Amino acid sequence: MAVTLTESAARHVSRYISKRGHGVGVRLGVKTTGCSGLAYKLEYVDELNEEDMVFEDQGVKVLIDPKSLAYLDGTQLDFVKEGLNEGFKFNNPNERDRCGCGESFRV
Repeated sequence: MAVTLTESAARHVSRYISKRGHGVGVRLGVKTTGCSGLAYKLEYVDELNEEDMVFEDQGVKVLIDPKSLAYLDGTQLDFVKEGLNEGFKFNNPNERDRCGCGESFRV
């Protein structure tokens, strides 16, 4: 089981944590929502939860709750810039379908 980051995502997370002045990493998860059923969530974290699964890639800690890990196993987090837009992109091999608006997915 693993979750990884691209160099771009690791650099962005590290810069943001440095700019904040505190933090231990980034927490990834899924929530039930949208027309396809699940949506990704991402938040910067200041402390670990007891139940967190911790992965480290390129010097960045990625924390995931055990329930979300089943949906995120094998996922690579990327940070992309497309025109004027920029943001995180989840490259998840478990995704089977994505809604038309791109906000939710199904495994």
